[in-house]
Amino acid sequence: MKTIKNTIRLVAAMLAFALIAAACGDSGSTPTESAGDSTTSTTVASTTTTTTTAAPKDAGPTTIRYLTFSAAPDHLADLDAMIAGFETDNPDVKVEVETLPFDEYFSVLRTQIAGNDAPDAFEVNYENFVSFATAGTLADLSSHASDIAGSGYYQKAADAFALDGTPYALPESYSTVVLFYNKDLFDQAGIAYPTDSWKWADESAAAAKIAALGDNTWGFFGGIQFWEFYKTAAQNGCNFFTNGNVTIDQPQCVEALQFMLDYVNSGSQPTNAEMSGVSDGDMFLNGELGMITTGIWMFDSFKDASFPWDIVVEPGNTSGGSHFFANGVAVSAASSKQDAAYRWLQYLTSSPAAAQIRVDAAWELPTLTDQSLYTSYLSQEPPANREAVLASLNNVVLPPVIVRQGEMQDAVGAAFDKAVAGDITAAEALAEAKAAIEPLLG
Repeated sequence: MKTIKNTIRLVAAMLAFALIAAACGDSGSTPTESAGDSTTSTTVASTTTTTTTAAPKDAGPTTIRYLTFSAAPDHLADLDAMIAGFETDNPDVKVEVETLPFDEYFSVLRTQIAGNDAPDAFEVNYENFVSFATAGTLADLSSHASDIAGSGYYQKAADAFALDGTPYALPESYSTVVLFYNKDLFDQAGIAYPTDSWKWADESAAAAKIAALGDNTWGFFGGIQFWEFYKTAAQNGCNFFTNGNVTIDQPQCVEALQFMLDYVNSGSQPTNAEMSGVSDGDMFLNGELGMITTGIWMFDSFKDASFPWDIVVEPGNTSGGSHFFANGVAVSAASSKQDAAYRWLQYLTSSPAAAQIRVDAAWELPTLTDQSLYTSYLSQEPPANREAVLASLNNVVLPPVIVRQGEMQDAVGAAFDKAVAGDITAAEALAEAKAAIEPLLG
């Protein structure tokens, strides 16, 4: 694997190729999409309206560029192993890797696309998928529909990366959020441990009893923000959008936001001032929180805690609801190597070998239904109840997504900040959020 620090060499190679193609091409040929390699070692065929000249047999493998945000810095060796397996099975394709940190990734990718320098294949998370798909920057994968259907993906994961029924990306990996709990604090409060059948009322009652243990002890923490709210609303039968209309202000949504606010108002959840800049994860690790809703990516952070802890599926109210943070991988619509790029992505996302590498490395989880892949994952402790991670897939809630996603999230966050401060009610906050979201849909 080669990690590319910049694209200067690549651009130079592409310019060199363009000059060669112009010099060798038939003056009467019809311009077509280039099928050439992006490296200087490849000889590219020239296509005309009547004849096709094949590339020399010693042209070498096709090299594709793959851009990722999730591999670096912790999983580059795992990605190397996946690429080695793919290239062994597909000796006619070589994969060059480019990495970017998540906070820069999508802005840089958009710049690359605008500059006609897009990688052949790249990661895209669900929250940004819609904007890329609607912009026409992702290759239509409909010709691979039967292949996708037979790849063993969770259906909801595959559906997440389709737009109006057309697949534009393959589901790569997912993470979810569960309820973590401190067994020592439950024992001190004389409360039975949570179960996967708990409801909101069970959670809030336990939180109040733990908070009553004394100073610097709280029963629960859950962020009062966009990401927690849309899931909590779904647990109460409410959605951001219904038939194209903004329904965030419906009574079930108001009840959901009030449920979240009540934790702070009752003293079961620490205020920002009481947290004094300490993160919710550190407060849990310090033994100050009885329960916390957070992601399975915290397993490693909590593994050396001084107290025993475990997890359950996050409680719902009228229905279940668990986060589904999904990453997909797409082929660039502008790529001249779409077949090679698709073959790499299909291997990356659905081959048992790549999936096992991902599971063993705890690099999120593959979006595959084959339960045998998770044997090693389920046997690791803590937590003991890792089955809750897979059980959470029974009621996944996808984020509400629009093209102007960032603006929607900011609007919701601003309204919620006022509600947390006590300046407006839950109903007023959601009415304000609705008024801000509606113009963003046009």
